[in-house]
Amino acid sequence: MSTPRRRRSALPLTLSATALLVPLATACSGGASDTSGAAGGGHRLRVVMAFPPAQAMSPYGDDAVTLSRLSVIEGLTSLDGEGAAAPSLATSWKRDTPTAWTFTLRKAAFQDGTAVDAASVARSLNAADKASPGPRVLSDTGITATARDADTVRIVTDEADPLLPQRLANPSLAILSGAAYDRGKVDPAGHATGPFTLTSVKGAVSATLERNDTYWGGKAKAPGADVTFVADGTARANALRTGAVDVAEYIPVSQVSLLGDGLAHAFSSARTNGLSLNTRRGVFADPAMRAAAREAIDSPALVKAVYEGRADAGQGLLGPGVPWAGTVRTPPTGRAEAADRAKVARTGEIVLATYTNRPELPEAATVVQEQLRKRGFTVKQVVRDYAQMEADALAGRYDAFIQARNTLLDTADPVSYLASDFTCDGGFNISQLCDARVDAAVARAASTAATDARHRAVATAEARVLGSDALVPLVHERFVQGYDDSRVRGVALDPLERTLITADTRVG
Repeated sequence: MSTPRRRRSALPLTLSATALLVPLATACSGGASDTSGAAGGGHRLRVVMAFPPAQAMSPYGDDAVTLSRLSVIEGLTSLDGEGAAAPSLATSWKRDTPTAWTFTLRKAAFQDGTAVDAASVARSLNAADKASPGPRVLSDTGITATARDADTVRIVTDEADPLLPQRLANPSLAILSGAAYDRGKVDPAGHATGPFTLTSVKGAVSATLERNDTYWGGKAKAPGADVTFVADGTARANALRTGAVDVAEYIPVSQVSLLGDGLAHAFSSARTNGLSLNTRRGVFADPAMRAAAREAIDSPALVKAVYEGRADAGQGLLGPGVPWAGTVRTPPTGRAEAADRAKVARTGEIVLATYTNRPELPEAATVVQEQLRKRGFTVKQVVRDYAQMEADALAGRYDAFIQARNTLLDTADPVSYLASDFTCDGGFNISQLCDARVDAAVARAASTAATDARHRAVATAEARVLGSDALVPLVHERFVQGYDDSRVRGVALDPLERTLITADTRVG
């Protein structure tokens, strides 16, 4: 799907923002005294999240990201600011053969008091590999883990996988104690290793976290957190504005100016909003027409008109949320000369489609429609719920499609995005691109292990895709998290969307 973490709202869409705030008022009632921790002092965090649990907090779906953002679960590795693997429950690792790795564990305990050892790690990873449906991060490989001794785990992949350390940082590969696994079900509550323990979940409405006082990284600064799930972005912003919550996830751009800089905090993301052009059939099967469409797009105008300046103009497939991309980017290769306006005007009507699930996209489509019209195109817009459009988009039934795409996906590496979206066999190839030069460049990037060389290979593949004009970058989104920076500290602003509340998050 094109919008990572898009879920069906657990609340009727007709509810007003005021009605959506009822759970928040209930969760936070009782006054300021209810926010104080009985043990260890400090204030409990009041957090409103955008995406309610969809799979009963299963670690194998998108709920795992929620657990990661709340610092409940951890994996063998984590990711640093550059997207490289960093130690977590594993302190070190080495590659023994192209398909075999050895990971050395730190001394740590699960939230239920049992020790983290190699047997428990192997159990968790093998359970994830055998899960049905399985986690997305294992869709292109399989893993087998075995305990070599109490502190050492050997992991073998089906094929050579230079990205295994990054892959193991995915929230769906969290390490849980043996008590989490019961008759085919997996329950992370009380059985993970993070600084906060999930103690209760009330359906799609709320969850309660308590501090894990035995956390290997040291006690969290807050004694716990009371979490409410509210799908309506305006309601989340209102909750922050009125002081009903301390942290509000994903503030809509339309609400930022109302909140002000002290409450709304924008930062670069790994998401690129782009115009996919159908390279297989219709008007844009002609490279000259794709070039004309690309020349018609005014990205800075989109940033100003739709995103109120809170986005970055399209620079390439990979934006500022991928910090190294700008240092290795090379000019697009093989671009066609754009058709003139007279030739464009003689073409038939094109269908420009996008979806309603991300509120800025329909407005962006209207601006893009006008920009294309000025270049001579006749444009019809189609805007619906994403679930009603995905099959048609993947089948190439639209001439142009605007989508928001997380370019780092499950392994924090753009190669999987390039392969899925732009190669002949890609499973999410909305542009219908099939170019042997692009396939070869992506394959070279996928087979390159050394970080710097891999980045350069990715840049070459990016230049090939941009040269085809299969996708015209529109803007690079900035995420906006809400909290009062005069009283709340330690909120993570993570371009990879994996962290939000941390052991350092506190009030005061």
